[in-house]
Amino acid sequence: MGLFDFLKSEKKKQAAARKAAGTAPADYAATYTDAVNATRAAAERMAAAAPPKAAPGPPKAAAPQRPAAAGRPPHTPTPSSAAHKAVPAAPAPEPGPAAGAARRTYTVRKGDTLMLIARRELGNEARWRELYAVNRAVIGSDPHLVHPGQVLTLPG
Repeated sequence: MGLFDFLKSEKKKQAAARKAAGTAPADYAATYTDAVNATRAAAERMAAAAPPKAAPGPPKAAAPQRPAAAGRPPHTPTPSSAAHKAVPAAPAPEPGPAAGAARRTYTVRKGDTLMLIARRELGNEARWRELYAVNRAVIGSDPHLVHPGQVLTLPG
């Protein structure tokens, strides 16, 4: 006989004894007044021992907003851009006279994904988010949809 079977049989014995004595079971609080009082007393002790809460101070000023880069709207966080998922992207270099000549590009082939391109061209498939960040204007809003013939700029 397991522990729960034993407890069930004890409960049945007590119910049978009450039935034989003609007494009905009382409500929970009446049956377990000691437990209710002990819980209430413990809650009061904890409340008394807790440090008092500080009065709310004046509202804090909002952090200054960084201006949006020229030609780009400010970034609005989305569930897919959460910090625990994001891989920090390298900042895009400012376009200059020598910057265009040093950029590497990749033309998407049939069956390619950003992860495969990142593994093959950048050496680490986890950099697909960085690849997407640099080429968001070319790829569009869905990073899982790359089309053959698209020319992607590879991050440095």
